[in-house]
Amino acid sequence: MKPNRTLFSESASKIYNAAALILISIVVCSMFLRETCSLLSAQDYSSEPKPKMSRGINIGNALEAPEEGMWGVYIKDEYFGIIREAGFDTVRIPIRWSAHAEEKPPYKISDEFFRRVDHIIGKALEQNLTVIINVHHYEEIMRDPLGHRERFLAIWRQISERYKDYPESLYFELLNEPHDALTSELWNDLLLHAIRVIRESNPTRKIIVGPAGWNSVYNLKDLLLPSDKNIIVTFHLYTPFEFTHQGAEWVNPSPPVGKKWLGTEGEKKQIIDELDMAVKWAMERGNIPLLLGEFGAYSKADMNSRVRWTYFVAREAEKRNISWCYWEFCSGFGAYDPRAGKWREELLNALIPKMGMHYVSADTEHGSISGSGWYYEGTYATIKLERTEFGFLILEVFDHFEGLNPEKDRIIDEGTVEIYVDGPREVKAIWRRDYTRLILVVGVIGIVCALLILHSKVLKIFSQIPLKIYFKK
Repeated sequence: MKPNRTLFSESASKIYNAAALILISIVVCSMFLRETCSLLSAQDYSSEPKPKMSRGINIGNALEAPEEGMWGVYIKDEYFGIIREAGFDTVRIPIRWSAHAEEKPPYKISDEFFRRVDHIIGKALEQNLTVIINVHHYEEIMRDPLGHRERFLAIWRQISERYKDYPESLYFELLNEPHDALTSELWNDLLLHAIRVIRESNPTRKIIVGPAGWNSVYNLKDLLLPSDKNIIVTFHLYTPFEFTHQGAEWVNPSPPVGKKWLGTEGEKKQIIDELDMAVKWAMERGNIPLLLGEFGAYSKADMNSRVRWTYFVAREAEKRNISWCYWEFCSGFGAYDPRAGKWREELLNALIPKMGMHYVSADTEHGSISGSGWYYEGTYATIKLERTEFGFLILEVFDHFEGLNPEKDRIIDEGTVEIYVDGPREVKAIWRRDYTRLILVVGVIGIVCALLILHSKVLKIFSQIPLKIYFKK
């Protein structure tokens, strides 16, 4: 039988069209599935719970001391609940691992010390805090980077292996404030190897890295990082140093006590410039996350200045989406008073402000003045001078309060005023010198001297008159 070519041709065409349709469908489905998988993957990644790190505090002078407690701080379990309840979401725990590791290979870290760190990390995680552990006060590597290179890497290999199964809310910070002989060039090489060591057991854990030169923002330009999306860059801010470290016993020479921070435009610009420098650097490199790992003012500065400075630094960092950790919890810079068992409210409110509260600052050059503190908006703060007069011959006499609002504030008596709180307020006692007493004393002395001179002259005159004048025969 002769084949029907027309029928065959039509059948072949139908088969071809069906095959083409199937092929197109496969391609379209493949593209759809790939896009769907991509979206699902992105959705799954973004929906993973991520630890929050925005406002933190350092528990300093404890585990970074040669032995815990030697510098006056022993970490109590309840500290982490106190920190969390105050509103912090992060704790940074400086640790001197080098004081608890062998000096020769394999550089084993003490089991007892590891157990202590385990306990502390566990208590912090129980409070749902993001926990940063670092290598702190490794002074030997600052003096001899090459000689301690392998020990440093061995320390991180042990740390990363021990905590590889811990929650992602545990962060590793490679080294606090590299400086001295550990130059940017040597540090860039060492940090690269340390990150590789950590990534062997912790492929996605957050790693915090800072620049050489004491984690100075000015050394960020020399910091080189590997391509790793789980790196956070840290820097420290203690500007101006003569204010934040006045009277610091460990600084030689120690800046003199008495430096105030008034929040002038020039003072603010110093801090703004450093924060902007960090942000610019991070954005130029793909918007790397930033952490202000340390900032604080030592307790020998006056409290008003400390509050103003702390509040300004914290708020300016937050404006730039920079997470921060205040230095520190309960020692020389401390926001918490361990003896009284309570927060220093002035500093705590500067770090984590309460809604509707403002700081009223009262300053005086002489004597003492009360009333500084945080007040709710719409209330009155009573500012009172202890004394309104000082001195003996030259008197320092209180003249008036500067910074009053005559329409809202109330003068109670010579040295007392009530300030209406409608925002941050600054009041300063202005003094004048009174020379009245000095003038009176000088005048009296002058009169006495004149009388004595006159008396002396009179006596001299009388002494020259012959005695016979007084006696007549």
